[in-house]
Amino acid sequence: PSIAPPSIAPPSIAPPTIAPPTIAPPSIAPPTISSASVATLPPSVDPSTLPPSIEIDANAPTAAQLQGVAALAVAMDALDYFQLLRLAQAATAAEIKKAFYRESRSFHPDRFFHLADAELKSHINSVYKRVTEAYYVLRDDQKRRKYVADITGPERAQKLRYTEASESELKAEAKRQSDEEFGTNPKARQFFKSALADIERQSWTAAERNLKSAITFEPSNARFKEKLAEVQAKQEEARRGDGGFKIK
Repeated sequence: PSIAPPSIAPPSIAPPTIAPPTIAPPSIAPPTISSASVATLPPSVDPSTLPPSIEIDANAPTAAQLQGVAALAVAMDALDYFQLLRLAQAATAAEIKKAFYRESRSFHPDRFFHLADAELKSHINSVYKRVTEAYYVLRDDQKRRKYVADITGPERAQKLRYTEASESELKAEAKRQSDEEFGTNPKARQFFKSALADIERQSWTAAERNLKSAITFEPSNARFKEKLAEVQAKQEEARRGDGGFKIK
């Protein structure tokens, strides 16, 4: 019998498939506020060197915005009110108001009431309260002067917040200045104010009489004595100028 040799088909070898390399685009995170860099800002700072104001998407805040708000909420305890509002200490009243409106719009809690993130809302509330506190102090000339003196003094770290103690100190200073200006004794104050009115009218004799009466009730008041010396000098000047005629 004839036996046909088996037919062996050559193996089919598929060429290897080489996929082209995938190159992922570099991920660049948006800049965020660093609590460390903010906290170490010097007492007097150029506002342009401060981190930018945070613009938060109220509907879908990004991870960078969340990080920025959290960092600011922590860092603001080391910021003075000027730094918080991104202002120079020489800022005008109009600049202070503009800065407050800008920051308060960014952090107003009403914009975020619908969000479920309780931590984010807590940070936003904290920043908004501090921004409002800063504006309350800096818009008042007396409070602002005291605050600037506090944060430029040796106890800056303890004076970054304007507290009830600061308010009490301000009132005490105002009272001290008033007492220094007009006296502490009610009758002395009355005579001294009358003397000031006499001086305004250049009624030197009447002014001298009222000042001496004020000193009777408050003999240690240096302000009264200073005014009396000024009035007596005016009297002498008037006598020399008028050739001895009676003065008012």
